[in-house]
Amino acid sequence: AEAQVNRFDLDLAAAGDRRERAAIAARDLVAPDLAALRQAQADAAGALEALVRQQADLHRSRENLLQCQQRLDALASKGADIERSYAVLGRLAEVANGNNPRRMTFQRFVLATLLDEVLEAASLRLMRMSRNRYELQRVRQQGDQRTAGGLDLEVFDHDTGMARPANTLSGGEGFLASLSLALGLADVVQSRAGGIQLDTLFVDEGFGTLDPESLDFAIRTLIDLQHAGRLVGIISHVAELRERIDVRLEIRAGAGGSRAELQLP
Repeated sequence: AEAQVNRFDLDLAAAGDRRERAAIAARDLVAPDLAALRQAQADAAGALEALVRQQADLHRSRENLLQCQQRLDALASKGADIERSYAVLGRLAEVANGNNPRRMTFQRFVLATLLDEVLEAASLRLMRMSRNRYELQRVRQQGDQRTAGGLDLEVFDHDTGMARPANTLSGGEGFLASLSLALGLADVVQSRAGGIQLDTLFVDEGFGTLDPESLDFAIRTLIDLQHAGRLVGIISHVAELRERIDVRLEIRAGAGGSRAELQLP
C-alpha cells in the first residue's frame, strides 16, 4: 500500500507539472469558433463534391473528344486515300476543261484532230488550185491566253516560206481556200460516215473574185469532182462559166417577172 501511495504521489506531481506547463502554453491562446469551423468544413465538403462532379463531367467530355478525334483521324486517312485516287482524274478534268497552256478543251482537241484531217485533204486541192503556193494548216502556238485555242487557221506560203493568218488572203485566194475546205470536209465526212456519199455539191458565188488562171484551176477541180461521180452545181453571174458549163439553168429577168430556162449541150 505504501508503494502504491508513493507511485500515486509521483504521478500526481508529474500531472501537476504537466498542468502548469499546459497552462503557461495556453495563456495567450484564444478558444476557437467551433461553429464557424464546422460551417467551413461543410462548405469545403460541398466544394469538394462539386469538384468531383466537375471532374467526372470533364472526363466524359474528354472521352467524347477522344472518340471524335479518332473518327476525324479515320476520315482524314480515308480522305487522303480518296484524294490520291482522284488526283489524276481531277487533273484530267482540269486539262479537259481547258486549264492547260494552250487553253484547249477536250472537245476542241477532238475537233482539232478532225480539223487536221480536213486541212490535209483541203491542202491537196488548194495546192493544185494555187499553183503549189498555199497550204492550209492549224495554228500550233497559242497567242492570246485569254481565249480558247486550237481551231485557228493559217496558210503556209511556199513562195515566202512563212505561215500567215488565213484572213490575209485576197478575195480570190480566200475563195479558193474556202472551196478547198468544203471539198476536204466532204472527203473526210465520206471517209468516216461508213458508206454515206455526198453526191451533190453547190458553190454559191465567189468566182468573180478569181483571176483567169485561178478560175481555170477552180473549174478544173470541180470538173474532176463531176468526173468522179458527183453532181456539182455552181450559182454565179460570171459569164465565162457559161462557156465552160454545158448544162445550165439560167434565170432571165423580164417585164412579167423572172423565168428559168434549161440550157442543154
